[in-house]
Amino acid sequence: MNQRLSIKLARYSFSSQLTMCKCRVFCFSSDLKNLGARRVCLMTDKNLSKLPPVNAVLNSLAKYGINFQMYDNVRVEPTDQSFIDAIQFARKGGFDAYVAVGGGSVIDTCKAANLYAASPSSEFLDYVNAPIGKGKPVTVPLKPLIAVPTTSGTGSETTGVAIFDFKELKVKTGIASRAIKPTLGIIDPLHTLSMPERIVANSGFDVLCHALESYTALPYNQRSPCPSNPIDRPAYQGSNPISDVWALHALRIVAKYLKRAIRNPEDREARANMHLASAFAGIGFGNAGVHLCHGMSYPISGLVKSYKPKDYNVDHSLVPHGLSVVLTSPAVFAFTAQIHPERHLEAAEILGADIRTARIKDAGLILADTLRKFLFDLNVDDGLAAIGYSKADIPALVKGTLPQERVTKLSPRPQTEEDLSALFEASMKLY
Repeated sequence: MNQRLSIKLARYSFSSQLTMCKCRVFCFSSDLKNLGARRVCLMTDKNLSKLPPVNAVLNSLAKYGINFQMYDNVRVEPTDQSFIDAIQFARKGGFDAYVAVGGGSVIDTCKAANLYAASPSSEFLDYVNAPIGKGKPVTVPLKPLIAVPTTSGTGSETTGVAIFDFKELKVKTGIASRAIKPTLGIIDPLHTLSMPERIVANSGFDVLCHALESYTALPYNQRSPCPSNPIDRPAYQGSNPISDVWALHALRIVAKYLKRAIRNPEDREARANMHLASAFAGIGFGNAGVHLCHGMSYPISGLVKSYKPKDYNVDHSLVPHGLSVVLTSPAVFAFTAQIHPERHLEAAEILGADIRTARIKDAGLILADTLRKFLFDLNVDDGLAAIGYSKADIPALVKGTLPQERVTKLSPRPQTEEDLSALFEASMKLY
């Protein structure tokens, strides 16, 4: 595919604009010039710093004579300490613009660096989601941030969320505010061609769950309490007619192209469509929110023992985010389908289920079985037990889920600790 796609996002609204450019060389440096950028922070990770996407950015910056400093110490699956390290770099640099080249880890890290550099007197927990942090609203103006995603999963180039692993509690949490949305996202499928099979798969599973969770989330008009001031309005609003459009469109693309993108790295049509699906799902869940799959995934990632996934060049144990999310999806949607079963049944049909004779009361089981078949066909690990967890870990997993109220309260069906325990137990083995 010779086209390069960029998605321009309005920072404080739902609107987005897609623009297409035929040029083969990165032209975003012209955007930096137009923004008046004189000193740019380029963020990436060690692996990507040696790959074509970063080289293209470096060539573009050099071509336009833009002064920059590169930070390539971003951690895959960031921690509070890796965020703090990047923040310190940004605070010392005096940057007036940021460019993030990488997956969600890089883009999220850059969002945090931009935020805290713009608010130098703030302590780290000031903006971190409550109840782990103080959850203060962002009132300071941020510098422009251009996000260049190189994976097709997080949709981070479209969202006001930055996720990290809070090591003290061994759980993931994050920062959520419309103010930290990137100013510009460059959606270029050519940047995904170097992704190995398992990274394509796990990234795609994140898109899958973003779409499913945002479409089945608690409706926006049932959220409470209503904030007294718009500045306190949460980034995640609940499912709504706008987010539904993006979620369903992304889900249809996943159903058609994800398996192709995983199985054939030369299938540029599939890679391009999955790159777009990631952005589309990001626009959807960035407004509606996600719920239990993501809420339960944070302790799954945070409590990792010795699991090291195939195709990830890292020096630490990790459960890739998309994998940690999708492993609970059959159990979660079997549980939530009591509420709005017609949406669960519609999702199952999009993913390939024959629902012509289905009973509406069986919607959850049908979607769960459809997801299991989808995952089995793609050689996904057989549940939480396959990545190192056992029933003995369930109390800790539940404990790590409880603080994730920012997302768990968006579940259409409220859940008790006993419900969460049952969901983790049901997710120990998938097939």
